[in-house]
Amino acid sequence: MRRSPLLAIVLLLALPAPGAHAGAPKTAIFFYPWYSNMRHDGHYSHWTQGGHTPPFDIASAFFPARGPYSSGDPRVLRAQMKDIAAAGVDEVVSSWWGRGSPEDKRLAAVMRAAKRRSLRVAIQLEPYEGRSIDSIAADLVYIRGLGIRDVYIYRSNDFRADEWTQITRQPMGLRLFGQTSLVGFAARAGFAGFYPYDIVVYDAAKFDRLCTQARSYDAAAATGDTHVKDRLNGATYDSMWSAALRAGADLVTITSYNEWGEGTQIEPAGHGGRYETYDGAYGLHGRAADRAYIRRTAYWTSRF
Repeated sequence: MRRSPLLAIVLLLALPAPGAHAGAPKTAIFFYPWYSNMRHDGHYSHWTQGGHTPPFDIASAFFPARGPYSSGDPRVLRAQMKDIAAAGVDEVVSSWWGRGSPEDKRLAAVMRAAKRRSLRVAIQLEPYEGRSIDSIAADLVYIRGLGIRDVYIYRSNDFRADEWTQITRQPMGLRLFGQTSLVGFAARAGFAGFYPYDIVVYDAAKFDRLCTQARSYDAAAATGDTHVKDRLNGATYDSMWSAALRAGADLVTITSYNEWGEGTQIEPAGHGGRYETYDGAYGLHGRAADRAYIRRTAYWTSRF
């Protein structure tokens, strides 16, 4: 059966750079705090994309086990961080759309919930309206002040490598990772590493080549998507984990914990009705399958 863009594992290749953090996380997961619902917020957001009408009709091929929740609900955040900790993941990479955005306003709550589970929090700095090199420089000062140390920059190719060096050459106490598959660009821009993110285009077969290319550089010198990848009852996820481990990845990122619109989530999903489910994954069925990918992630993180 073909399914909408699905969960996979993405390799982040840390380039050797001065000031690498001792005890840095080995695994991270992309997290989206942008969901709202009527009960908690007085309106729905993100569940309604594409003209959907919650609570029973949502913008996802899957249905969350928690229903169309609000990311602003502390009880939901606590349960989500419990999931992520149970999966053995070290770091939560929270989507962030600039100062004053809903994701920014919820960041403190995400950090509190993560801290309760001894999880680190990083930021994925998204392409918000008006984003520029100067605005990113100001963002990084703000983010650093929150105690965050890792920043993933989505669509880093929006700016030239020489523009990035205006930021990356400054001693900020941050690790900056550029979202790109161009190793040379990442090195010239001065990023500590890079991450492809797109699990449809950059699959497991490319991990070894990307690792090899990354290590040949000296970093100090330098949703309407129609694409589909089948989960194959967990075999796709396993193949990508296996490839990442064989390639000797410095850090593995998971796309994603809860990007329900793109179908890449590992968050527990429901098990009935007209929505797709995890039924059959790793031989699990019914309610036992709801947490199949959380359990399987714990298996792989314990071996990394």
